[in-house]
Amino acid sequence: MTQSQSRSTRPASWQPGMPERDGLWIFTRLRDFIDSIANSSPARLALTVFGIVIVVFTTLLSLPIASATGQVTPLHEALFTAVSAVCVTGLTVVSTAAYWSFFGQLVILVGIFVGGLGTLTLASLLALMVSKKLGVRGKLIAQEAMNNAGRLGEVGTLLRIVIVTSVVIEGALALALVPRFLILGESFPQALWHGVFYAISSFNNAGFTPHSDGIVPYETDLWILIPLMLGVFLGSLGFPVVMVLQQNGLRWKKWNLHTKLTIQVSFILFAAGALLWGLLEWDNLRTIGGMDLGDKITHSLFASVMLRSGGFNLVDQNNMESTTMLVSDALMFAGGGSASTAGGIKVTTIAVMFLAIAAEARGDADVKIYGRTIPEGTMRVAISVIVAGATLVSVSALLLLHISGASLDRVLFETISAFATVGLSTNLSAELPPSGVYVLTVLMFAGRVGTVTLAAALALRQRSQLYHYPEERPIIG
Repeated sequence: MTQSQSRSTRPASWQPGMPERDGLWIFTRLRDFIDSIANSSPARLALTVFGIVIVVFTTLLSLPIASATGQVTPLHEALFTAVSAVCVTGLTVVSTAAYWSFFGQLVILVGIFVGGLGTLTLASLLALMVSKKLGVRGKLIAQEAMNNAGRLGEVGTLLRIVIVTSVVIEGALALALVPRFLILGESFPQALWHGVFYAISSFNNAGFTPHSDGIVPYETDLWILIPLMLGVFLGSLGFPVVMVLQQNGLRWKKWNLHTKLTIQVSFILFAAGALLWGLLEWDNLRTIGGMDLGDKITHSLFASVMLRSGGFNLVDQNNMESTTMLVSDALMFAGGGSASTAGGIKVTTIAVMFLAIAAEARGDADVKIYGRTIPEGTMRVAISVIVAGATLVSVSALLLLHISGASLDRVLFETISAFATVGLSTNLSAELPPSGVYVLTVLMFAGRVGTVTLAAALALRQRSQLYHYPEERPIIG
């Protein structure tokens, strides 16, 4: 056989030094495919990865072993639960504790942990595992996902830090919760399971509960409520902020601008949310009106933290005042920090827009804060994220109003909760027909990956122009 004939029998993707084994070309093609997407369109890779993960978890939840009755779960219920878990939302159409078996609950918990890492992190990890490298654009998108928390060559290390940070914080929360469940009379396996479940669910801002009554029975138990609030709050700050705090502690001057804005705006929203929620519900006998002062304060603080994407609730959302629901809508839409387990349009988006408005009111040409100028491109991305989020919510609310016939306040609350991956519910999700369930499913997916991916894509895509048209100002306002 000649040399040319020998070469013609090898797979097209064969490389020197690669063993010639049957079926090896499939993995080689897969590696080349993922590597090409990671380097050409990382945002598309992020969407693809999340889509594949959702399909896998939907399949697992559809199995008879996943339900407590041993029956096959309908597609719309399995898909909705899988998306809610992977997108760390917490909305449910069936009871997590009553409907799913231990296997089903375990699948949900793994989905929460995987989804909490984020779309861009998962995409970067997949590229690393399959292709053994990220490529320049892959590293750029991974670095952007963590808000430039390190140099380009350290992206692989930073990705490992994200996973280790998640495991350490969730482990600490579980250690705090397990003893309390033991004291309350649960067996050790039960207490361990519930402690781990709540730890992962809280840090990832998921809001799933393994108890049929949720955490309502523990509404005055600070041993349980405080770890849950801490887990949700830390998760909502985002991995870039957590890494800066690990490196620099509480030394304000060494924090980068993203960390300063995220923590400052988060505390402002937390304080404002607790104050407004408490005042509006203070005399509402259906929620906290009949409680003593300490319990009212506890409920107000807890509600403010959970409205930022946590999803745990101590009161029936249907019993809240209409004004409280409107304030809740605003807090849910705001969400948490960028590259975090929280949803919403993100607190830094809000900060940039308010700073731009303040600069315009003062007549300043630049938007400045803490000795730094915010680039004009960042403001364009912030506007895009806000408009995209508002459009998604508006269109989805319109569809759900038509499908369900429910009142506007309930539909808007459920819609924003799905988009912002909060998980608080007026029980509308469980009442919807399959068509409405699919609308919320798409909204949860878009809310988790859409605005983040859009922001990253816009931030990395810059077209060079060789000319500019003459400027002309339209009348604004």
